[in-house]
Amino acid sequence: MKTNDKRALATSIIGSGLDDMNVMFLSFSLSSIIADLNLSGSEAGWIGTITNLGMLLGGLLFGVLADRHNKFNVFKFTVFIYSLATGLIYFADNVYILYLLRFISGIGVGGEYGVAISIMAGIVPLEKMGRISSLNGIVGQIGSISAAVLAAFIAPSLGWRGLFLFGFLPIGMVLWTHFFIDEETITERGAEANSKIEQNKPKIKELFETPELSRLTLSLMMMATVQIAGYFGMMNWLPTMMQTQLGISVSDSSQWMIATILGMCLGMFVFGQILDRIGPRKSFGIFLISSAISVYLFTLANTTWMMILGGAIVGFFVNRMFTGYAAITTLLYPQRIRTIANNTILNVGRAVGGFSSVIIGMILEKSGVPMVMLFLASLYVLSLLTMLSIPDLKKENYMKAVQPIENYSLKNH
Repeated sequence: MKTNDKRALATSIIGSGLDDMNVMFLSFSLSSIIADLNLSGSEAGWIGTITNLGMLLGGLLFGVLADRHNKFNVFKFTVFIYSLATGLIYFADNVYILYLLRFISGIGVGGEYGVAISIMAGIVPLEKMGRISSLNGIVGQIGSISAAVLAAFIAPSLGWRGLFLFGFLPIGMVLWTHFFIDEETITERGAEANSKIEQNKPKIKELFETPELSRLTLSLMMMATVQIAGYFGMMNWLPTMMQTQLGISVSDSSQWMIATILGMCLGMFVFGQILDRIGPRKSFGIFLISSAISVYLFTLANTTWMMILGGAIVGFFVNRMFTGYAAITTLLYPQRIRTIANNTILNVGRAVGGFSSVIIGMILEKSGVPMVMLFLASLYVLSLLTMLSIPDLKKENYMKAVQPIENYSLKNH
């Protein structure tokens, strides 16, 4: 692999880690924001939901731009947007400015993920996408751990606003790429062949060009919605729930978050390995069933140590399938709409699933933590039923995609 490609690959992966760090700042500061700005549970829930609506807009916009223009240039711009908007939250003095800046930050984050995945897919062999996607997800969780560590040390002294100042950090990476990576010579496997076959500009409507493609797209959107609902529901609200239920501090809840995230990293590694070996249907099936069970059993935790252990177990299963969506979307859609597919599916899931923050806030006010966990467990059962209805996720169908991309099109299924 060329040095320029190695740098582009590493930067794409790190960019995903930094966007996770920026997004997770909200989880560790939410209780402080609620107290400082005197917010209700529903108003606080809207912060995460509005962020996800921004992600939808950014995903749709930058997915199209990346498939039409230089992907790496688009990637750098998305990182700059979410970094600038996150850092400016330091100056937010009311919830409406906070809503606006989180929306803009969401636009950058929503565009970044699918573009980064497409850059990776152009450089690495397609049969290794499960492992590469899991590595990308693990680095994302390292970003989340960084947010937890920063929250533990920064929030007590500088407050929640001081924490968001660290959102400016990814701008440094953008400046580094400007001088050390030549975006014009980054490998993009399959791009030349596709440009010879089709000259029309890629469009979002191509995701629904045939009945089979429409069914696949809508099913993956449904599954992504469940993933995001579970992830943001747990990561945005569980630290706050524990601070209230067990009377633990922000620093102690950060310990739970770190244990949960370490469980997620191990789960991502395992999922990426088995996805490339046994195919997506069995892999998703195992993890979805285990997620529903572990989330519900988590309601039995009633001490800090049980919370930490339970968090690690839940983290291993819950949302570790998240990294699999990038792999299967990259393989099951033609190269010319690879970024559009990744960004559209993921960010529709983010926008719809993001409402879980509002729903959980309302459930907490009326019914308490056990009902929240039952709600989340039922979502994973729904995702399992949807996954079983997708014929392209059977191993024999899925592995047909691992071939030269110019010879593959889902229109032929």
